[in-house]
Amino acid sequence: MGYHLAGFDVTGVDIAPQPRYPFTFVQADAVAFIRQHGAEFDFIHTSPPCQHDSDCQRIRGNTHPDLIASTRIALESADRPWVIENVRGALPKLRCPVMLCGSMFGLETYRHRYFEVDRRLQLPQLPHPAHTAPQAKMGRPIPPDHYGQFIGNFSGVPLARRVMGVDWMNRDGIRECIPPTYTEWIGRGFLAALALREAA
Repeated sequence: MGYHLAGFDVTGVDIAPQPRYPFTFVQADAVAFIRQHGAEFDFIHTSPPCQHDSDCQRIRGNTHPDLIASTRIALESADRPWVIENVRGALPKLRCPVMLCGSMFGLETYRHRYFEVDRRLQLPQLPHPAHTAPQAKMGRPIPPDHYGQFIGNFSGVPLARRVMGVDWMNRDGIRECIPPTYTEWIGRGFLAALALREAA
């Protein structure tokens, strides 16, 4: 949604059906799709499954594939500007990522996410405001003046939709998504960098 708001014509790819997805959708293995069709796009955003590197999944002892390296190889072969997004646990595998937080955009959630960007897209690290609002405990109802975490089996789907700007999503989508304001900022940064290159 953020890329759409920035002016992009968006196509989404996922191995599982996404009946709530509001744009053109292709059900396919994303890494294989990038290898086959990545060069047909102007810009590629990827979010390899974060479960492998999330604290919650490690605590539970679940196993999930680690697709960051194979995603990067596919992106580099496509030779298009790209982004890899993931969680804090993936930091050792991400190259000089930019961190985004809801507080940077006036959202009532912190939701730190990290973005490794292609060398052609140099995003600045935004100033990180102090976390002055307390954060509700994971899975608990959100008290007044607290920020929600909106992960796992969280409480308050209507609130999460409003806070993050994702009114079409259900709980499953919300707990894995990033706020569209993050990708709108990234998309506008890419378009600005492209305009500078074209003017040079």
